[in-house]
Amino acid sequence: MKTNAIRTLCGLALLSVALYAPSVLAQQVEEKSTTTTTTTKTTNNSGTITQFGTDSFMVKSTTSPNPVTYTYTETTTYVDEAGNPIAMEMVKAGVPVTVFFSQQGDKMVATKVVVKKSTPIPPRG
Repeated sequence: MKTNAIRTLCGLALLSVALYAPSVLAQQVEEKSTTTTTTTKTTNNSGTITQFGTDSFMVKSTTSPNPVTYTYTETTTYVDEAGNPIAMEMVKAGVPVTVFFSQQGDKMVATKVVVKKSTPIPPRG
């Protein structure tokens, strides 16, 4: 009788540990979730291209004493004032433009370049 009572007590103890252990272990696991929000503000600047390179170009505006450097990517679009797509080769030094760009870290990345019609200078005489 004494052996059956001990076996029963041991069985109940093991059963209660088996039922209680998963809830204790589950409480020790923490879920850590991190959310990162990136805000991109698109702005624009007008001026004349002073230099056009393989991955960037410089624009001199009337509001800034120094030219501003913009990088461009495969997704940068080039359009005329009516919004019609134009070839990137049309964008070169001396061409008036409006550059739409976003700040990405310390770089200003051009998203759209609007090429304006240049106004011809009338001959003197």
